[in-house]
Amino acid sequence: MNIVVAFVIVVAAAGAAVAAMLFVRRTAPDGGYFNDGDRAAGVFGVLATGFAVLLGFVVFLAFASYDASRAGAEDEARTVAQQVETAQLLPADARAQLTGELVCYARSVAGVQWERMEAGTLGEQLNPWGVEMFRTFRTIEPETASEQAAYGKWLDQTSDREDARSHRIHGAAGVIPTPLWIILFFTSGVIFMYMLFFADSGERAIVQAVLMGTVVSVIVSTLLLLQFLDNPFHPGVGGLRPVAMERTLVILDQELQIVGADQSFPCDDRGNAR
Repeated sequence: MNIVVAFVIVVAAAGAAVAAMLFVRRTAPDGGYFNDGDRAAGVFGVLATGFAVLLGFVVFLAFASYDASRAGAEDEARTVAQQVETAQLLPADARAQLTGELVCYARSVAGVQWERMEAGTLGEQLNPWGVEMFRTFRTIEPETASEQAAYGKWLDQTSDREDARSHRIHGAAGVIPTPLWIILFFTSGVIFMYMLFFADSGERAIVQAVLMGTVVSVIVSTLLLLQFLDNPFHPGVGGLRPVAMERTLVILDQELQIVGADQSFPCDDRGNAR
């Protein structure tokens, strides 16, 4: 989420809550609606504690998913770079083809695949270059000891790459279930309604405004934080970007130049097949 939009949402929510408090304050009795302020504060403490415990659990859940997506993207990029090195030890007739498909895989992840994750349209779609690599790899018949070792290593690295991709795209669908969102918004509404009963015509308006505004600002900003962690793929501040894979593409370009692998790739810069 854009940080400016988030700030506007917090300010708007706090402003609306303050306006509601000041409206209720106009007809509130001097001293507030509660005869026993300590008992009312104790009830509010129970509400706030329950909300805080639930919120802490959900934040931990969302952050764990966010971190898993970030780590998965880094592991996937690193494995792609390692597979390019492994491909150079495979038979010559498949070496160049696998290298080109790996580069296209990386371009696709950093290009069209990442855009689909941000738009929420990736779904269960496979990376097409992963399929092409599988088809190419099936044609390989290793003969020498080094080719056989590279063959087995490639299979291990493919499993690692697929696991890392699963971790990366796991966060794109969101991990906070709908019932949790419903409970969070319901509890937020209950706390807001309860705060209105602290309206006191004997208190200064600024005190009442601060009382309501601070509580609502904290609640709304925390809910926005949850939404950010539950949807980590976006171009805004803190959103996950394909930095690791873009760095890998730069490294691969340098390595291929060093080994003199002058070849054309079967895709454009964004990973689309030519």
